This record gives sequence, structure tokens and C-alpha cells, in this order.
Amino acid sequence: TLMDYCRFEALQKLRCSPLSQFHLKALDILVTVVGMNFGKTALVFPKDCPAIFSCKSTLLKNSEINPYFLVTYLSCKHGYRLIRRGRRGAAQPGINLFDLRTVPVPIFSRSFQYQLEMIVNNYCQSLKEESKELYQQAEDLLLSELGLKDWQPTEESVAVKSFAESFLSSGRLDAEYYQPKFYEVESKIKANGFVLTKDICSHINYGSVPTSSYTENGEGIPYIKGLNLKNAEIVTVQLDRIINTESLASKVYTKKGDIVISQMGTVGNCGVVEDEQKGWIFASFTIRIRLKNQADFNPHFVALYIDKVARPYYLMRNIAQASVRQNTDLPTIKNMYIPLVTKDVQLLIAEKIQNEKDAKSKSKQLLEIAKTGVERAIETDEATATAWINQQLEALGINLTTTT
Repeated sequence: TLMDYCRFEALQKLRCSPLSQFHLKALDILVTVVGMNFGKTALVFPKDCPAIFSCKSTLLKNSEINPYFLVTYLSCKHGYRLIRRGRRGAAQPGINLFDLRTVPVPIFSRSFQYQLEMIVNNYCQSLKEESKELYQQAEDLLLSELGLKDWQPTEESVAVKSFAESFLSSGRLDAEYYQPKFYEVESKIKANGFVLTKDICSHINYGSVPTSSYTENGEGIPYIKGLNLKNAEIVTVQLDRIINTESLASKVYTKKGDIVISQMGTVGNCGVVEDEQKGWIFASFTIRIRLKNQADFNPHFVALYIDKVARPYYLMRNIAQASVRQNTDLPTIKNMYIPLVTKDVQLLIAEKIQNEKDAKSKSKQLLEIAKTGVERAIETDEATATAWINQQLEALGINLTTTT
């Protein structure tokens, strides 16, 4: 057991705040206590305040243990399993406050705790902020190029159209379609020339229905769904896998540079397929577009344009209302207009997005190093864990000096 390897002390001095006290303060720790994924933890940073938390979470306030170390421990496999051990309920599983109070916490030196603080706060968090800033810069550059950076939609809500100008030309009679803001944005986008998606793409098609139940053992091919598409990126958290894919057509497999677009529900959310994501399968409720020539139209530029401009002002305007969920379709995607932007600007946008992804990826790497370091300290000893952490940081070009 873990008790054989590390001295634990009951978390008597860790106070679980009553759910009536909803105000968050910097360095509080939030724990989800209800739902299938209960036990997830997060540290509250100064930038997150003021804020309150919901009844599906509880708050840990602590003055005895370094909060950066504590949240890392509770997030690592040992801490997470100990929280999950207190599971109660079947239909809606969760953990009560009494069981949360009794979760044991290992006692390590102040220098070891401070080392984890340096990793989580000074590096992980700073890299996350850097990635957000880079993405914002890419977005600002795109909007500036299209004349939309400081643009505000007109307050005019009435558009007068003849029958020929409305239904006979568009087939639409709903008033929302003719809002003046849509015409303003379309005019700005087309000002310097444009093409249609179908003119610059070799493939525009739906994905595949699942060929099996989602596997739970890591086997099979990754299956990209709408929830995996966000901010022009394929998000690999909660990524499902399927098997029995041998007979699927080649058109449902991804290649580097493909753009996968959510077709139903979260309409217009999209992501660019990176090198490590090629050969994956995209779902039937998504649409893949493949550019003919990435030298003329960079996929990161096109994806950012879809996410920040086309989604709210073209796709949502032309959206189809299904009986259950709103959706878009192949004709709408094929006729989506793409602005002509110089290659230099496209490449600059793509560079910022790539640097944003690199910073985010490195932040995740560092967090995994911190969590694995705590696990190694529990399973072996603090000195061994410290040596391993320093070795991993050195490989990333980071020299960390800890003080007591």
C-alpha cells in the first residue's frame, strides 16, 4: 500500500467550506463533488477572482500546506484515486464532505513543495497565459486585416426587402436572416476579393458513423467528434476510439492540414489536423474540408477565419433548424466565402497559432512532470523524485533552483 512508502497525515487542518460560502479567494482549491467525473481539482488564481462556485463543487481552504503542491497531489493518480475511493451513490455518484476531509495527504519538505510551486505557477501558468496572448494576437491580426478589429454591429434592427430581394433570392422568410449586421460583415469580408470554399478544396464531406462502441482500453483509432473541436484546434481531451474500421472509405480519414468542422450542435467549431492526428476518423456530425494548395490558403488561417468570423456571421445566419438540434450542411460549407488575404499575413497568423499550441503543449508537459514527480515521491522517496524532476526539466531547457 502507499502507507508502506510514505508517511501520511490525516488532513485535519484542511477546512472544507460549507456550500453556502460561495466566494472564491486566490489559492483556494475547487473539487468537483458530484457527477461521473467527481474528484477533479483546480487551483484558483488571482485573475479568477472575484468569482463564486456552484453546488456541484466544494472549496478547500488551507493554510498549512503549499496549495500548488496540494492541488498537484490531488490531481495525480494517487490523490485522485483516494478521492474517488469515497464514492457514494449510483445514478449520480459523488463524495460527501466528511469523506473529503479524511483524504490523507503526504508530508514532504518545504523545498520539494516549493519546487512544485515553481513548476505549476511560474512555468505552467505563465505558459498558459502566453498561449492565450498568442491566440489573441492571431485573432486581432485576422480581424484587423478584414476591417473588423474595432467594428461594432449596427444597432439598426430593421431591413426592408422586396419579395424578389428576399425569398426569391435566398429562399428565406425569417427576419433574423436579413439583419443589417450580416450585410455589413459580408461587405467587409468581400471588399478585397474572395473565393468560395468549394473553389479551393479537393474534399468537402461528412465523416463516419461509429463502427463499434467506444473502446475503454486505448485500442482502436481516435474518433473526432464535435466536442473535440475548439479554437481552431483538435482537442484530444475526452477523445474516443473505435474499432472495426477496416472497411471504411478513405474519405473519412484525416490528413495533415485538414479542417474538421462541427456540423450539428456546436455548429462551426473547428480544428486543424496536425501531423500526429493524421489517419484519425472524423464523426458523421462533422464536415472535413481539405485545401487543394496550402501554399495559397494556410489551413490555420482558414480555420481561424471560420471560427471567429464565418461561424457567427455566415454559418449561424444560414443555419438550419432541425427538430432537435441546429445544424449546417454541405451546400452551406461549400458556398462559404473565404477572404483573399496576403500569404505573408496568413503565415504570420499561422505562426502565432503554432506558437500558441506549442506553449500550451509545454504547459501540459510540465504539469504532467509535476504530477508524476509527486507520484514518484510517494512510491520511492523525495530525493529520487527531485532528481527525476530536474532531469525532465533539463530536457525541456529549464533550470529550476529551489530554496527551503
